Amino acid sequence: MVQLDIQEQILEKLNALVVVLNNDGNAEYVSQSAGQLLGHNPSHLMGNKWWEVTRFSKPEGERTKNKILALLKQSTNSTETFEHLFKTSYGGKKWIRWNVSYLNNEQIIGIGYDVTDKKLQEKQLLERNVKLQQQNKNIKDSIFYAQRIQQNSLQSKEYINAVFNKNFVLYKPKDIVSGDFYFFYQDNENKYAIAVDCTGHGVPGAMMSMVANSIIKEVLLNKKAKAVSQILYELDKELFKSINSYGAEISNDGMDVSIISVNKRTNRLHYAGALRPLIIVRKGQVIDIKGSRYPLGFYSDVDKLFDEHVILLEPDDCVYLFTDGFVDQFGGEKNKKLNRKNFHELILTSAEMPIEEQEAFLEYSLNNWKQEEEQTDDVLVIGIKV
Repeated sequence: MVQLDIQEQILEKLNALVVVLNNDGNAEYVSQSAGQLLGHNPSHLMGNKWWEVTRFSKPEGERTKNKILALLKQSTNSTETFEHLFKTSYGGKKWIRWNVSYLNNEQIIGIGYDVTDKKLQEKQLLERNVKLQQQNKNIKDSIFYAQRIQQNSLQSKEYINAVFNKNFVLYKPKDIVSGDFYFFYQDNENKYAIAVDCTGHGVPGAMMSMVANSIIKEVLLNKKAKAVSQILYELDKELFKSINSYGAEISNDGMDVSIISVNKRTNRLHYAGALRPLIIVRKGQVIDIKGSRYPLGFYSDVDKLFDEHVILLEPDDCVYLFTDGFVDQFGGEKNKKLNRKNFHELILTSAEMPIEEQEAFLEYSLNNWKQEEEQTDDVLVIGIKV
């Protein structure tokens, strides 16, 4: 008797429940811990009452009993583990995790542990995961919608071809939407191409690119600025006004820009850059023209200087404007940046190809370099052949 009391105390301390069933599935023994765990007097759970009283319906109890008996008959020497929901004496719910096996040829023993808190935590975690998945879906849907808006704001291939009939635009956003964008334009005298790299990438960069797109149209179409250096000065002023319209704090957002104009009559190219260079490939040689050391938007208290370079284009010259995403891409055997020298070599190789093949070659080269590495930044390369 003393030994049995000690066993019951141990079971209660362990929060464990012991049930012994006969081969028909009727309870022959229920430990006193049933009172603590389920609120039932063990004597009220003997026989088939074990299945009727502790379940939420009689059919459910019968199904569970038959399932357990069938499972144990298939593997008489093993211990089966499963979890079931129980009804307490006051109508509450308890999840019990069972280890069940044959005690002897006549009896089945089950040892159960209260895992209600664990199941509740799992349910809460599942609900949080479902909520997070829905939030993630909503965010992605919004970003994809923003992508459609951004793509619609970019000029069509047909329009670009009308400005420069031999061209390609390699445009690869890092995160669905891009902080890089391009702009082409022509008037009666000149043809323009602009490559822009806004602060950041993804949604912040895309928001900046929409601002930049708007101010470029303002400067070119409304203010009718002609000289490429003057266009940069005007863009700098308009950008500063646009991103500092509210509040006293000065924004550190900005953009790097390279811009060219080509005179339709003389074929003379004018270039100015804000932290972005220009490359011209001529007869197998790279002409690398550096831009100003100032970006647009930053350093509002500094007198910026945007130099204007003039080059007379020759037949078969290839002109390249680009952001820094290609050059800064990590990859290769040592997982380093592609760097400027390797980029020049790729441009030299691509310049020997027809213009319509150069985009595919550069994209292949970029993917071959980065392999499984994540894309480092937005990528934009504009190629124009004279």
